[in-house]
Amino acid sequence: MNLAGQSGDAGSGHLLFANFNQDNTSLAVGSKSGYKFFSLSSVDKLEQIYECTDTEDVCIVERLFSSSLVAIVSLKAPRKLKVCHFKKGTEICNYSYSNTILAVKLNRQRLIVCLEESLYIHNIRDMKVLHTIRETPPNPAGLCALSINNDNCYLAYPGSATIGEVQVFDTINLRAANMIPAHDSPLAALAFDASGTKLATASEKGTVIRVFSIPEGQKLFEFRRGVKRCVSICSLAFSMDGMFLSASSNTETVHIFKLETVKEKPQEEPTTWTGYFGKVLMASTSYLPSQVTEMFNQGRAFATVRLPFCGHKNICALATIQKIPRLLVGAADGYLYMYNLDPQEGGECTLMKQHKLDGSMEPANEILESASHDRPLVAQTYSAAVTKGTYVPSSPTRHAYTDDLGAVGGACLEDETSSLRLDEDSEHPPMVLRTE
Repeated sequence: MNLAGQSGDAGSGHLLFANFNQDNTSLAVGSKSGYKFFSLSSVDKLEQIYECTDTEDVCIVERLFSSSLVAIVSLKAPRKLKVCHFKKGTEICNYSYSNTILAVKLNRQRLIVCLEESLYIHNIRDMKVLHTIRETPPNPAGLCALSINNDNCYLAYPGSATIGEVQVFDTINLRAANMIPAHDSPLAALAFDASGTKLATASEKGTVIRVFSIPEGQKLFEFRRGVKRCVSICSLAFSMDGMFLSASSNTETVHIFKLETVKEKPQEEPTTWTGYFGKVLMASTSYLPSQVTEMFNQGRAFATVRLPFCGHKNICALATIQKIPRLLVGAADGYLYMYNLDPQEGGECTLMKQHKLDGSMEPANEILESASHDRPLVAQTYSAAVTKGTYVPSSPTRHAYTDDLGAVGGACLEDETSSLRLDEDSEHPPMVLRTE
């Protein structure tokens, strides 16, 4: 959720960015004063893991799972990406691009930088640029999605500015995988499931949400969030098991859909007048226009959430906290809302807690259960690291990569692929900076 340039939407005063990490175990918040990380291990307490106040106006901050690797963009240098080890307070490398950075996505294989008309694919092991997708259709919102699965490592982005085409790109083999004609209207939201085998899409119209198989592009599910009005979809998010899909918008309602295939029962001859009428009605759909027939086959929301606000930009996530499924909503009003989801019955979800994203203390509550491997970190700012002699800035004169039309930067990094342990949450890419 990037609020840069949307100050009228940000009710928190100085909130610029909020996003969940790849497995929804922590929350990153960027603001005018810096950035913070919060652990999502408890409902009753939003535990601050880290705070940095040395970088102001942070409009993008993305953390790699629960590791120390973080990607940062500031409004003061909107074309510059900094990759840091936040626990050590060190900058690993930085890149400058030809235009404003609109989004950054990470997984254990790749780092994606999205500009309005291009996408840069970096190898996360050494941060080198592997491939550039140029001359993409205008994408001023920086809409893109990156699968977190190592084997199905796909990137999705709009293939058109006028209709809802999705381009799917294989970031491992660096080739186009498919083009999916998802909607008639331009795309508004994209999300992969954790396995990288499903892609959810929504258009600017906002009434229908579709799920496609990846990379084949076959439509698996179609859900209708409403027919009364068109809305702006803010975010889509799968649960980690891929069984549920949440969709938030600029309205007060969040819809949660259940991805299950209903087994067809053997047809029986109706014995009542109403049963006969129902059979005739379903048979008649073959003679109706395709748009009407689709409405008969579209799934409805399994569960809903009523937010205490309307009109604020927000981002949602489905997570399991203390062994209970939860829906999390981070909003531009400066709060994180936590709801319980009944995975069996669905229905309207119950608000359990709301937390201020500025980290201010709420009234003391007993923590129900401690289930996180994340622990509070005594914040070491860059200035503190410099005082201790541990801050290693990237060289301003030496670059490992130069592209006349795009990225410039990338400090020369040791290629220590044999020692990389990116599959461990506590490990960061052990990139060593050469300064000689």
